[in-house]
Amino acid sequence: MLKDSKKAIFFDLDHTLWDFEKNSALTFQFIFEKHCLSIDCNLFLEKYVPVNAQYWKLFRDDKITKHELRYGRFRETFSQMGIEAGDELIETLAHEYIEHLPGFNHLYDGAIEVLDYLKEKYSLHIITNGFHEVQEHKLRNSNIAHYFDTVTNSEMAGCKKPNPQIFEFALRAANADKAYSVMIGDCIEADVQGAIDCGLDAIYFNEHRLDAPETIMQVNHLRELKNLL
Repeated sequence: MLKDSKKAIFFDLDHTLWDFEKNSALTFQFIFEKHCLSIDCNLFLEKYVPVNAQYWKLFRDDKITKHELRYGRFRETFSQMGIEAGDELIETLAHEYIEHLPGFNHLYDGAIEVLDYLKEKYSLHIITNGFHEVQEHKLRNSNIAHYFDTVTNSEMAGCKKPNPQIFEFALRAANADKAYSVMIGDCIEADVQGAIDCGLDAIYFNEHRLDAPETIMQVNHLRELKNLL
């Protein structure tokens, strides 16, 4: 049993504890209304969500820069929607999206309950590919920063999940042994396989019940972690 052998738990943040899709949708609604843009937010998100996922994969693979990620996903989404948007508008929206995103702080159902439960038994830590200035605001504004002893992001580690070096960096920062540690995240490639390749156990937060190898431990709701840890 994991609960008998683990001392440190490493969480991903976005899509695992922090409800990225809900907070992102609220942010888009806010900035579109602020700029009086008659864009149907639901139609925009239908295009944006897969585009954003594609751009984040390119970013994880070091094929695009931080700037290209932030601005390219807007340009591509508008292009797919047939909306003509100038560079100035795209720059403004991309900047304000990052600025206002941490102001919306919905967590997944059960997040606080599970963190309270785990904090009594383990040291808790974050490993995120997100950007330092944004992730710190998310943690603080959603009132969960105090649960975590360390927060490792890709900028401080110099690499991104699934690179084993970011896990090694986080383990050193936490003074944790990988044999007594487990990683929990929503991305099979970055969080789960990345951790496994580094020698950690991993739990897949499979919110949408996607197909996954039977060999991978998974939960569909955060409260299910209490059965494993």
